[in-house]
Amino acid sequence: MPFVETNGITMYYEVHGRGPAVVLAHPGGGSHLSWWQQVPVLSESFTCITFDHRGHGLTRDVPDDPGAHAYPQDLLGLLDHLGIEKAALVGQSMGGWTSIGLAALQPQRVSALVLGDSTGGIRDRVVDQHMADMRNAGARQIWAGAYTRQFATHKPAHRFLYHEITAMNLPKPSNLGAQFDVEYQVDAIVAQRIPALFIVGEQDSLMPAHIIEPVARRLPGARLVRVPGAAHSVYFEKPEAFNRIVLDFLNDEC
Repeated sequence: MPFVETNGITMYYEVHGRGPAVVLAHPGGGSHLSWWQQVPVLSESFTCITFDHRGHGLTRDVPDDPGAHAYPQDLLGLLDHLGIEKAALVGQSMGGWTSIGLAALQPQRVSALVLGDSTGGIRDRVVDQHMADMRNAGARQIWAGAYTRQFATHKPAHRFLYHEITAMNLPKPSNLGAQFDVEYQVDAIVAQRIPALFIVGEQDSLMPAHIIEPVARRLPGARLVRVPGAAHSVYFEKPEAFNRIVLDFLNDEC
């Protein structure tokens, strides 16, 4: 299995397909396995790189782990290891923080940004209040917003897999919620004119559209697409729509 030493951790990763590089950064409840419905499609036109954030999947925590603060540097080390000079970044929820963080740190290394149900650490007063509310939310409320009731009813096998992928992350990193305290400045992203796309489920209560809209406006020219019949996990719940939206965007920009 492929591992790389980067930024003080041993990171698990996979590479699939050929073409321009696209990195898929998974959500907090996921791992590289989260992208099982995206990699077979995207890898027909792109080189898809998946990985496990520290404390997720096969990438372990380290003592006094800095958590989300280290995600961008972790990913930068992986890109250097693979010899990838520039890549499009697709970040779902927590993975959006990684994507925006790397773009803010090394904008010349990012060809395009896709954020799924995520503000990516771009903050303002409204976002900060919403994050505070989410920090106080209970586990039942979080799970209730992960996907729609229709998904749970009509796709029980997919719902089961969703939870099985999450269970592989136990024990959960103690500092996982620290991502909400990370803030990234967008000046470098704007100056580099990195194309950006925001995708949000119309029924997303965890990162609703009205929270993401002002964030998207911070990046001139950014697109925002709302997906009907989906909650916080558009990539998992509506994969055909998610894949089509991402492919159209990447084909235009990469």
